[in-house]
Amino acid sequence: MAKGYMGRILWVDLTERTCTEESVPDSVYEAVTSGMGLAAWVLGTRMEPGADPLGPGNVLGFVSGLLTGTGSLFTGRWMLVGKSPLTGCWGDANCGGQLSPFIKKCGYDGIFFVGASPSPVLLVVKEGKAALEDASELWGQDTVTCETNLKARYGKLAQVACIGPAGEKLSLISGVSNDRGRMAARAGLGAVMGAKKLKALVLHGTKKVEVHDAEEMKRLTSACMEHVKKDLPLPPGPLASYLGTFMGLLPVQMAQDGMLYKVMLKKWGTVSMNQISIEMGDSPIMNWKGSQVEFGRRRSQSVNPDAIVAREKKKYHCYSCPLGCGGICSGAGGYEETHKPEYETVLSLGGLLMNEDLDSIFYLNELLNRAGMDTISAGSTAAFALECFEHGLLTEKDTDGLQLRWGNTQAIVALIEKMTRREGIGDLLADGSKVAAEKIGKGAERFAMHAGGQDLPMHDSRLDPGFALHYAAEPAPGRHTIGAQLYYEMYQLWKVVPGLPKPPPLYGKGKKYVVDRDKAAMGAACSRYSAIFNGAGLCMFGAFMGATRLPLFAWLNAATGWRRTPDQYLEIGGRIQGLRQLFNFRHGVDPRRNRPNERTLGNPPLPHGVLKGRSVDLDSLQREYWQAMGWDPATGRPGEDVPVS
Repeated sequence: MAKGYMGRILWVDLTERTCTEESVPDSVYEAVTSGMGLAAWVLGTRMEPGADPLGPGNVLGFVSGLLTGTGSLFTGRWMLVGKSPLTGCWGDANCGGQLSPFIKKCGYDGIFFVGASPSPVLLVVKEGKAALEDASELWGQDTVTCETNLKARYGKLAQVACIGPAGEKLSLISGVSNDRGRMAARAGLGAVMGAKKLKALVLHGTKKVEVHDAEEMKRLTSACMEHVKKDLPLPPGPLASYLGTFMGLLPVQMAQDGMLYKVMLKKWGTVSMNQISIEMGDSPIMNWKGSQVEFGRRRSQSVNPDAIVAREKKKYHCYSCPLGCGGICSGAGGYEETHKPEYETVLSLGGLLMNEDLDSIFYLNELLNRAGMDTISAGSTAAFALECFEHGLLTEKDTDGLQLRWGNTQAIVALIEKMTRREGIGDLLADGSKVAAEKIGKGAERFAMHAGGQDLPMHDSRLDPGFALHYAAEPAPGRHTIGAQLYYEMYQLWKVVPGLPKPPPLYGKGKKYVVDRDKAAMGAACSRYSAIFNGAGLCMFGAFMGATRLPLFAWLNAATGWRRTPDQYLEIGGRIQGLRQLFNFRHGVDPRRNRPNERTLGNPPLPHGVLKGRSVDLDSLQREYWQAMGWDPATGRPGEDVPVS
């Protein structure tokens, strides 16, 4: 029966050098969908509690989404999963590019690795056969060089995922690259790949994804495309900062409709928010101790959207994406070209460090992509080092002579180069700010902006307490791609799911900080919805269009033949979340220890800027959220009987 998923996974034992196929029962897909849900089922049932994240017992998985290859839009995301060596928790990293459909073209919904090889290897899946091959000559190559060489060997149609030198050297902030620099960067799973001596995957397949109702899929996709095509006139990029200033000064806030952001993504990509976020308080400045006062309009003009898009050679589309928010740009510092740096990259390497040199950001973006290192964590850890230097916890003797001053572009570039090589001071910092703070001691932890070990992204939880909640309470801490009060407004789930709270169109900003059951219900709905769209392989930028414009639930029904309602799908999302949370408890993780650095919660509040005086009551918010999820409100523990069939 046509059903959207392939019904099989591939197991690769790197110790025994074997490749084995496994059929997955329909009941599993019906219980947890595919993608994130399938991964939660596999890791929850196949990994021994207490497994060393960098040992052979860790299970590392590459999973596609249930809707990938079905003719739906925005469904080209794949996920890298495993036990995170960075946090000790459930780890996942979401990525676009072109890899996701090739997992399914090879006949699988996921490829999972166990064991460890004594020498470098790569997995090649081609013409229905999977085999491990020697990769010794590839070890040491950066991600772009490695991918180029593998495509020359196996054909341009093959898709490659690989680690760079950062993963090989077990940097805990390393990730996995595909499509010449699209990074599955978070959770440090590149180090897991490096510890297993797995350099790369090469996937080449021709299998097709069958769906239950192809005509309905086409109709739904055509209707969604009409919303994608809708456009609005936008002002020039340099004027964006004034919009941010205006929004920051207003005492009230309007509920946001994601269609405006869709138009901005289409024109500029995620960098459309650079200056708006700085001025309205969304972007952390100067390691979270500054504001738009220190990095104001004069400085931030260097990263205005038009300045970045001016370097764009051509737009870049991930698989099945009609927007094309990415771009291939001219490079800097000797690199001919690079993927357009994302908002997170620009601000973590820019305002967070008080660096206003755009050339350096383009250079570091490509340097880190080639090294296979997370740009968010690299920037955050560099900011930590700058503040340690400012307070005398690091001296020139420690920094190899580098003057780690705010905005010192030359020193910042040299520092991050050392991090990618694990050289000198870079070796201390290559595992993120938490590990570095523990090694430095002397109270350095107060300058490490992380949650559970993962450096925080560029969305300030003092502006939107929903970010604080999800940084702390998610099974994978420190992530900005799951939920926020802003996200809930854009998802518009209350329009399709009875009983969910509807935000007022206009409300006082102080209301965001009041803890109540509606806030908890919003947070729980975000978690459940994200689990579903991560099971489907859907990009969150598509989800931002709103649940009545992007027919995720109807697509799932048309692809599989299921007849589920939106609220039933959110129940499945809750099940996936429960499995991920139970994974952490079984590995000895108390989720209460994932509380973010107090500075990021406004303890103490900022004394100036648009967020002056703001703080977040995380304890109350998290307790209410866990209650809304149906978990123990005191500990965050789900029941042990989370069913999968």
